[in-house]
Amino acid sequence: MTPVLFLVVALAGGLGAVARFMLDGAIRSRVGTRMPWGTLTINLSGSFALGLIVGLVGAGAFGGEWQWALGTGFLGGYTTFSTASFETVRLLQERRLGAGLVNALAQLVAATALAGLGLWLGGLA
Repeated sequence: MTPVLFLVVALAGGLGAVARFMLDGAIRSRVGTRMPWGTLTINLSGSFALGLIVGLVGAGAFGGEWQWALGTGFLGGYTTFSTASFETVRLLQERRLGAGLVNALAQLVAATALAGLGLWLGGLA
């Protein structure tokens, strides 16, 4: 890894974190905080985007240092497994078992399905 690539990935990670913060805040302000819709939206869209990038790289339609800047940097800062885990535990602690189960399964199943969809679509390029 070159020093320039290191800086680009770090900058992209910071931008991804800012994008996550802004989108989560916008969603929370519209639908409230009873269910973690912001984190779910972020992780689902990030999973799809990463699948798409990997598919495009595999198809030879995208690559170079941009794959690292967008995939590892931006999407690494944008998505958040730890917050999703924490919010699921919080729902369970509040004895909202249905909401906790839906959140956990949506994070796992839907994110995996969307990553697969993005990978497939990217591979078509």
